[in-house]
Amino acid sequence: MNKKSELLKVIPEQGILPLYFNKDTQVSIDLLKALYSAGIRSVEYTNRGEAALKNFAAMRQVCDTELKGMYLGVGTIKNAASAQAFIDAGADYIISPGLVEDAAEVADKNDMLWIPGCMTPTEIIKAEKLGAKFVKLFPGNILGPSFLSAIKELFPDLLFMPTGGVDLDQANIAGWFKAGVCAVGMGSKLVTKDIMENKKYDELISLTKQAIEIVKGCKK
Repeated sequence: MNKKSELLKVIPEQGILPLYFNKDTQVSIDLLKALYSAGIRSVEYTNRGEAALKNFAAMRQVCDTELKGMYLGVGTIKNAASAQAFIDAGADYIISPGLVEDAAEVADKNDMLWIPGCMTPTEIIKAEKLGAKFVKLFPGNILGPSFLSAIKELFPDLLFMPTGGVDLDQANIAGWFKAGVCAVGMGSKLVTKDIMENKKYDELISLTKQAIEIVKGCKK
């Protein structure tokens, strides 16, 4: 099975996609290790600062040597050049905050999963025409589960995941799964500023386990 098909199974099975950026390389690696020990096998590292590429390369090395089976994706990819740079640094998949056509082309050329951010049916149709199999609903807190409920049957072949404003809360997560998502993207509500600044890795492990349990319950 190729990596693309593998990821289309791994992320929905996991049901949650943690995402974060930290300018410190070691903190980025330690957060990754904490998520891994909580049972996470796929993480989105966001391209949100000048240290992102250097940190990503270091994280890739840690995945290859210590974190067996961890897929490392990169988010906030807004152009072809950064898509290529992160692919060269070993990205397993590419996530964009919007419909970035040249990033889609680069991902395609490298036979890589590309997940575009979409906010309207028009964008989702365009994404599907560009070959997307998986769409990020962004920003999730603006759209809400009722948006997906209303459009889901128009796109029977697509997987959906909201990112932005998904709370670590049973009712919030359940609402999304009921609407038909395959996973929820979780950033600052999971990998909080406090956890990052004060290196509370044990707290991250327990919050992540809690999130995984909530998702499992919602999928039943």
